[in-house]
Amino acid sequence: MLGCIMTYRISLAMLFFAGALSAQDEAEELPPPKPLYQFKKDHDPNGTGKFYMDREIAQVMSYLGASWLERTEREKEEHASKLLPPLKIKPGDAVADIGAGSGFYTMKLADAVGPKGKVYAVDIQPEMLDIIKKRVKAANVTNVELVHNTVTELKLPANSIDLMFLVDVYHEFSHPFEMTEEMVKALKPGGRVVFVEFRLEDEKVPILEVHRMSEKQVKREMAGHMLKHTKTLNHLPWQHVIIFEKIVESKPRINTDDHG
Repeated sequence: MLGCIMTYRISLAMLFFAGALSAQDEAEELPPPKPLYQFKKDHDPNGTGKFYMDREIAQVMSYLGASWLERTEREKEEHASKLLPPLKIKPGDAVADIGAGSGFYTMKLADAVGPKGKVYAVDIQPEMLDIIKKRVKAANVTNVELVHNTVTELKLPANSIDLMFLVDVYHEFSHPFEMTEEMVKALKPGGRVVFVEFRLEDEKVPILEVHRMSEKQVKREMAGHMLKHTKTLNHLPWQHVIIFEKIVESKPRINTDDHG
């Protein structure tokens, strides 16, 4: 009987040892984890050479191009006046205009949220913020706060924003993963992120390819965050409006039957 027990124990030990070796072999065979960002020497001349999820990150439009944002043809080309109404922004809402640029939409958002609401005009270029500062002062608008962000930090209060508004800017983020995490952190539960991007799917859109994004790619990049896609609007001639909502974490259920 003792011999049988010893044989059984030895067999178990051998199985465990063999399993450990097998797991080690499998671990050694696995490729190293893919870095979050990749860099390529051969790339679009209008891109940065930095890639995220197989998409090349575009160069940031300089403040020297601010006049293009204010061009008189913009309404005819983009139907800018039709963008905000379907979003149903409410008086009193807190909205973050990410990559606010010259404040083209900042001023419209300030009107939409009303005096009891607030618009955070966020931009990485202080020169752009200076332009908005002058516009706000000239129009005597009091519900806009200027925010100078960094490439990885939005510098917005946590759980404070009803709507993140990004018009033709996300594709220029040098650190899209970190910035999306920042947006999620600043959103209220159930808050929305609105991506307005020139459609990559439509070759007739007269915008450089690296400055356009497909709906599929936007969804792919948001999939790893606490965001769910709710709808995509295609009522604009060149851009699609891709909307996500912050997922509300479900509270753990309390077992009332356990009194121990």
